[in-house]
Amino acid sequence: MNRFFKLGENQTSIKQEGVAGLTTFLAMAYILFVNPQILGAAGMDQGAVFVATALAALVGSIMMGVIANYPIALAPGMGLNAFFAYTVVIGYGMSWQAALFAVFASGVIFVVITIFKLREMIINAIPEELKYATGAGIGLFIAFIGLKNAGIVVGDPATLVSLGDLTTPPTLLAIFGVVVTIILVVRGVKGAVFYGLALTAILGIVTGINQLSNGVLSMPPSLAPTFGAAFDVNWTEEIFTLQMLIVILTFLFIVFFDTAGTLFAVATQAGFVKNNRLPRVGRALFADASASTIGSIFGTSTTTAYVESSSGVAVGGRTGLTAVFTGLFFALALFFSPLLDVITNEVTAPALIIVGVMMATALRHIDWTKMEIAIPVFFTVVTMPLTYSIATGIALGFVLYPLTMVVKGRAKELHPLMYLLFVVFIIYLGFLHH
Repeated sequence: MNRFFKLGENQTSIKQEGVAGLTTFLAMAYILFVNPQILGAAGMDQGAVFVATALAALVGSIMMGVIANYPIALAPGMGLNAFFAYTVVIGYGMSWQAALFAVFASGVIFVVITIFKLREMIINAIPEELKYATGAGIGLFIAFIGLKNAGIVVGDPATLVSLGDLTTPPTLLAIFGVVVTIILVVRGVKGAVFYGLALTAILGIVTGINQLSNGVLSMPPSLAPTFGAAFDVNWTEEIFTLQMLIVILTFLFIVFFDTAGTLFAVATQAGFVKNNRLPRVGRALFADASASTIGSIFGTSTTTAYVESSSGVAVGGRTGLTAVFTGLFFALALFFSPLLDVITNEVTAPALIIVGVMMATALRHIDWTKMEIAIPVFFTVVTMPLTYSIATGIALGFVLYPLTMVVKGRAKELHPLMYLLFVVFIIYLGFLHH
């Protein structure tokens, strides 16, 4: 093991990697309960999604550790699950089975792109500003979902949305969770989002708002409701359509840049980046893409690298053994499915809100003084929550960015692929998003 993971070379040990793996697990364990809540809104069986989430994290993290030897864990991604449930299934009216197929297909394409080393060309084709805008917009979108699930924001026929009744017990529970999580995050506590979720769930049980009726431990629920469902689709009506192509490309776009950004950020913190290059990046991207493909077969939305892995790096994780340990902790988590009974919308809402805040910090990279950049970025970000659609925000950004750059006289700075995407997204906005 020492030789395989190069523990000595990286000045670490099995114990140190184990502690780092546990730290990373605690920082991202909230996804075990948030993901079933979000995909459950799309009509999926929450017990099966819980198992699929844990298995995808188990397989993905171990693959990352073994193939790339990086201390970076994987699990179904936040934002991607929201796009899956609220845009593709609820918004477009697709079946969740067809949405799983889109995840599978985007994973396969990601694998091919990685094998044929096309990733640099694609990364260079998309402007940095649109990458940051996409991440920030998704952050606002999932924060909005969290505020709605908490009852803090409610629908209003006169103003579309308004402040909810903050005195109801479930909403008060959510507010407690938000405040506690904010305190933990600001204090720099590793795993703050998970601990905030846990404390909120405990308070819900103590006050009787939520009932822990089935204990804490049990055998994992059946995976049967979701396993292989990605291929239980109407191929003519659901798969071979232009709308499906847009969905697949959107999944691919989000996960591609989310993964690349996360890998670079965590690897920089760990000291792996040399001369602005990341060693073994092809292996890392291959592991990530393969995990998405496998996760879709289990029955969950796109799997991606987690920036929470930085918490494990901060306590000494330096090799892939950290990711392997994280995966094994997800395996143990399979036996805690009864906790789903008390992890309600109000309990998971604070996690959505705070993770949304973290994602929105990407806006600091935008040069707001240049209007040809500020305008498409603004529309990308603001229309995701306002239209309840991640794809609509991306589409508007990819239509407006070439337009503003051409008008400004900066057309030569655009990659030819941007003009192709300009046409594709105009077609999407005009005919397919209804």
